[in-house]
Amino acid sequence: MQAIRSRDTKPEQLIRRLVHAQGLRYRVAAKPLPGLRRTADLVFRPAKVAVFVDGCYWHGCPEHYVSPKTNTGYWSDKVAGNVARDRDTDQRLTEAGWLVLRFWEHEPADKCAAHIAAEVERRRASARVSKEDG
Repeated sequence: MQAIRSRDTKPEQLIRRLVHAQGLRYRVAAKPLPGLRRTADLVFRPAKVAVFVDGCYWHGCPEHYVSPKTNTGYWSDKVAGNVARDRDTDQRLTEAGWLVLRFWEHEPADKCAAHIAAEVERRRASARVSKEDG
């Protein structure tokens, strides 16, 4: 378990590189909410966008998750706990006004980066409109 990366995975790095190339700046492996003991892979604080790049095995991808052959009870419970924590994180962030974007590690990085950039720009634009109105 020690060798398993919790941050800076290859899919995450590729998405970060593509998002950065589009001129967007973000925090890496940061807590979106101060009281929440969970970190997002990319955090755009002013726009309130939290991005998670989930590994297929550790987060129970419906397409690629394969149940382990040994110690099945432990690992299945571990993955189920991760999925439950992910849903709880999504709910808490959404209730706090954040947009949560989740991507699987197998998704094309360029499409993920384009989606992230579009959502961040949309949130920034709506914040500018709100400031002008109020």
